[in-house]
Amino acid sequence: MAKLLKGLINAIFPLNLTCELCGEETFGTRICPDCERGIFHNDGIFCPVCGRRCERKELCYDCKQQIPFYDRGVSALVYEEAAISLIGAYKGGKAHLKEYFAKILLPFIATLPPFDYVVYVPMTKAKKRARGYNQSKLLAKQISKEINVPVSNILIKTHETPEQKRLSRSERCENLKGCFKIIDKKACKGKSFLIVDDVLTTGATVDAITQKLKAAGADKVYVATAASVEYRKKPPINLKEEI
Repeated sequence: MAKLLKGLINAIFPLNLTCELCGEETFGTRICPDCERGIFHNDGIFCPVCGRRCERKELCYDCKQQIPFYDRGVSALVYEEAAISLIGAYKGGKAHLKEYFAKILLPFIATLPPFDYVVYVPMTKAKKRARGYNQSKLLAKQISKEINVPVSNILIKTHETPEQKRLSRSERCENLKGCFKIIDKKACKGKSFLIVDDVLTTGATVDAITQKLKAAGADKVYVATAASVEYRKKPPINLKEEI
């Protein structure tokens, strides 16, 4: 009955009548051609470890400085301009965008070695109540459905962490200490996992989760995000200004 009702609603009020970004009529696509030009797909040169777009086909500087704990990461979009708006819309109520993000992520996930379970970045109960849903979980479940690999709910977040947007990687790592917990360690032993999240910035969050999974006996851990921050070399220091 619920499926029938949902199908009827979608038939009368289809989600893809207008562009998700500008609101213009599209009648068939999530994004109109004009807005699509502002979305940068991660189909160029990217780091073979973290998956972020970079200038040369080699390890990005961050991965050279500190190799991530996870084994390999992939992402579909570069986190700038239109992608930032799309992710914001997804977190802000447009939960149906899980289908769009899953669709564009699937070709990247297909390049990863096989894994046993899909996991997601957990939220505290309070944060989930405030937002209404966990966007990472919704995306993980959609991907699970598409690739026929089960979602594992072995991770929980024990307490809320302060805002991380303006923190460095080391500050984020400190911020995240002890906030993730595995509730079934036996289920990790010898298994491989795919962590799903919406955005990869410094990678501190997925690294913290990876450490928990591997400490519990996980074999391999991969990461897939809808978007990731492009790696860019820091501008050269102006010695005159420094002096």
